[in-house]
Amino acid sequence: MLIATERLILRRFRASDAPALAGYRSDPAVARYQSWDAPFPLDRAEVAVRNFAAGSPDQAGHFQYAIELTGERPLIGDVYVRLHDNLMQAEIGFTLATAYQRRGFGREALSAVLDRLFRVQGLHKVTGECDARNTRSAALLERLGFQREGLLRQQTFLKGEWTDDLLYGLLATEWAGR
Repeated sequence: MLIATERLILRRFRASDAPALAGYRSDPAVARYQSWDAPFPLDRAEVAVRNFAAGSPDQAGHFQYAIELTGERPLIGDVYVRLHDNLMQAEIGFTLATAYQRRGFGREALSAVLDRLFRVQGLHKVTGECDARNTRSAALLERLGFQREGLLRQQTFLKGEWTDDLLYGLLATEWAGR
């Protein structure tokens, strides 16, 4: 399981990724809209990497793709996929280290994963959800063709406050028409 793009390699996590994962997840700007708190300790990253590596992108459940730069090999982020039991739907999420944001890497990584989900695995629909205040993530989903399907008001209690969640969906027919 390896996905290559012009600038990126998306692959299974390995034990050596733990320090980089702890590094970018410890950045308060990266953690702001995520379920974890910064700092993200190395021992927690080691457990996370082991769990990520145990998943399968073709079986129901969670799979996390490691994103690295082609040639340079630094881990710059990850793409989360939760494949539903019916193997026809999935949820997607993403995280990028601050230094690699706003450079098109998120779009490139998500496009590659969506291509695999729709064209290789034959999924019918992929959904995404983000904190309503995370306008950059919402904009990226929209640039990829996701349609906003809803707003869940005060849906998630995160870091001491209730937050609104935006719901997005993308159908295989919409992706094929790109």
